[in-house]
Amino acid sequence: MPGQVPVPRRREAGPGPTASTRLVDDLRRQVLAGELPAGRPLREEDLAAATGASRHTVRAALARLADERLVVAEPYRGVRVTAFAAADVVALQELRGALEGEAVRLLQAAHGTAWPAAVLAPARAAVAALAALTGEDWPTVATAHAAVHTALVAAAGSPRITEAYARLHSEVLLLLVHVRPAYDVPSLAAEHADHLEQVQRRGPDAVREHLAASTAVLLAARG
Repeated sequence: MPGQVPVPRRREAGPGPTASTRLVDDLRRQVLAGELPAGRPLREEDLAAATGASRHTVRAALARLADERLVVAEPYRGVRVTAFAAADVVALQELRGALEGEAVRLLQAAHGTAWPAAVLAPARAAVAALAALTGEDWPTVATAHAAVHTALVAAAGSPRITEAYARLHSEVLLLLVHVRPAYDVPSLAAEHADHLEQVQRRGPDAVREHLAASTAVLLAARG
């Protein structure tokens, strides 16, 4: 009718994920599940043919995975799923130790050697979630294991440290999937419950000892 103001249609839902995001999610899942093993070449033309995605979409997805260090792009060799040499394991663990140690130092500075229950609650919940697993699905165990450390770092309340640690998440999971240590879930959960007690009393020293022991286990499993 003349003079009537049209009523805009309400959007029922926002736009879905892009083709590149969907491809990234699918490839990440395959890599972290071990379906795409260490060193596996990922060729643009093969992925485009298999998924129906354009070469541009595939290239963008692989660039995202390279940012997460799940794949490595090398001149004249193309893109391959990341493989961990011994030096890579040590370097990644050292970086984790630097970030986790600083987070724990901040927590001790704020709360002393007995932290409030509310501060520890997310990390303790992550340990409980880890303990509840059966161990049959190792990638799920690895994710739950990493969640304990992520919650501990986040408890420090430093956005920059939390952000930097989050960037290591996919690479840490890949390491645990490719180099499966000889862990059983009950002992792993008990070790991390004790770790939460140790870091309160001993601070960064406890972090260094925990990760040094973890590094030795990872190198032995890799060997």
